[in-house]
Amino acid sequence: MVRTAKRILLSVPHMGGNERRYVNEAFDTNWLSTVGPNLTALENEFTSLTGRPAVALANGTAGLHLAMRLAGVGNGDEVIVPTLTFSASVNPILYEQARPVFLDSEPRGWNLDPNLLAEFLAQRARVGRLPKAVVVVHLFGLSAALNEIQEICQRHGVSLIEDAAESLGARYHERHPGTFGEMGVFSFNGNKMITGTTGGMLVAKNAAKAEQARKWSQQARDADPLGVNNYVHSELGFNYRMSNVVAGIVRGQLEILETRVEQRRAVFERYLAGLAAVPGLTPQAESAGCRHTRWLSCFQVDENQFGMTAPDLIRWLDAANVEARPVWRPMHTQPLYKNFECIGGSVADALNRQGICLPSSSSLSEAEQRFVIEQIRSAHGRA
Repeated sequence: MVRTAKRILLSVPHMGGNERRYVNEAFDTNWLSTVGPNLTALENEFTSLTGRPAVALANGTAGLHLAMRLAGVGNGDEVIVPTLTFSASVNPILYEQARPVFLDSEPRGWNLDPNLLAEFLAQRARVGRLPKAVVVVHLFGLSAALNEIQEICQRHGVSLIEDAAESLGARYHERHPGTFGEMGVFSFNGNKMITGTTGGMLVAKNAAKAEQARKWSQQARDADPLGVNNYVHSELGFNYRMSNVVAGIVRGQLEILETRVEQRRAVFERYLAGLAAVPGLTPQAESAGCRHTRWLSCFQVDENQFGMTAPDLIRWLDAANVEARPVWRPMHTQPLYKNFECIGGSVADALNRQGICLPSSSSLSEAEQRFVIEQIRSAHGRA
């Protein structure tokens, strides 16, 4: 087994240059709080990018939680969510004491199956049990079928929330995923397309919803009727605001978003070319009219053709000091969520068994990527 001395990681931060300048400005001017010029500028810049009012938050999970509240999700309500996702897409449903209903994936792009959604909502409409909201997740940088999903939700009067944590920089028929539903949520976690080390952004279809989210994110402090800046609270709030320092990092990263998308797409294209002769590897497809960011380059492994299972290939790469991971484990198989309703699930189960996410950093060198490709080739040869 050949082993690289320096571990090749799945997805790492990649700074562009201006991040340090914006952070230094925050220190130089002593704006070291959850207010400040970087925050104001970042929200304005994100609004310019997406065309929607934006609220900068501590992380993407906070954004999803506030989106649930904006949609009126509460105790006993049902919320539809893909089973093939990370737990952060689902946990905020439980924060509001609601119940997730899991739906299976469509097999080509791996996102929420719109046909299943249409059938499920039609059935629930007939018995008067419509869910409160639908959460759609844009997996690994590929937009879900938003035209169909949005139309289905509008037909039944169900709120649509977009978890766009993995898809910043993607396009769906020239629009940004995250801007179709009532609310969209983005993440700046350390392994995402761009990063603030942490952080998230909520965008809303109108300014009133954005301002309500902003208020909740700052402990829901009311205006003081006496005008002396007293502390008045009439509803529950949260400590969810992004810091001005983190906002400085995200501002610098946002300036190079398009470059990072191009770099990650180039990584994927090199995998396609380098692994073209290896049987049994099928990439996550890029849907017509979409731009997949290839946040992660993901493939299905056919054991019969490749000669090794996806978990075996992950272990093989790990022995070579290369980090690879499975496609998300479906939520309906998680101990925490196994007792909730799931519609379908076989596609998601197969994707989890057969899926592999390969090193995809925008800073991944061609030499490092050649090494990964060579290890995959040698794994097939060994089989």
